[in-house]
Amino acid sequence: MRPSGRNLDEMRPISIETGVTRHAEGSCMIRCGETHVLCTATLEERVPPFLKNSGLGWVTAEYGMLPRATHTRMRREASAGKQSGRTQEIQRLIGRSLRAGVDRSALGERQITVDCDVIQADGGTRCASITGGWVALRLAVNKLLKAGDLISDPITDNIAAVSCGIYAGQPVLDLDYLEDSEAGTDSNFVMTGSARVVELQASAEGATFSRDEFDALYGLADKGIAELVAAQNAAVAG
Repeated sequence: MRPSGRNLDEMRPISIETGVTRHAEGSCMIRCGETHVLCTATLEERVPPFLKNSGLGWVTAEYGMLPRATHTRMRREASAGKQSGRTQEIQRLIGRSLRAGVDRSALGERQITVDCDVIQADGGTRCASITGGWVALRLAVNKLLKAGDLISDPITDNIAAVSCGIYAGQPVLDLDYLEDSEAGTDSNFVMTGSARVVELQASAEGATFSRDEFDALYGLADKGIAELVAAQNAAVAG
């Protein structure tokens, strides 16, 4: 039995509220159970120096957690004077993942920065950030299309992410904190709306896993991604 009482293949409740900030070109609050992440997308008519005069756009991301997003207060990274290795790794993952769903030549020489701020954490913050980040990105691009600033839609597919793991000897979908902290195997699947893999992170944290167990995790991820994509599409259509 999972601590939450969910079935092995059951996602936490998902909600995506759009237009939650006044100034960002795209924004949403994504809630995956008790994990809540504010995602905003900012459009700038410039690109990093290494892309100047290339005709290519850029999508990047920043990630952070509020001090009381977790059970005990964390010191703000700004007060420490540097980002942690975990933060840097996660924001690079978010940026790489979102770029996989963008035709950068169609975007043109402009940059979209997706900021993901964890308001409350209960496991799966990087996955929620990627899933909500895509919604914010989609909304920002919609504004460019509506204004006639883009000739064609640069977004080629949805991008979403979900965690899977082996908890108490059973493959389970969408780990919360209690499961994640005790899972023998932990994995994160980043996939497109057409079920193609963008990135996969998997590690044997407490026990090694077999090919059959990995296949079971992959099957769970397929199911979870399909549900997340449906929630994304409903959010941006609203």
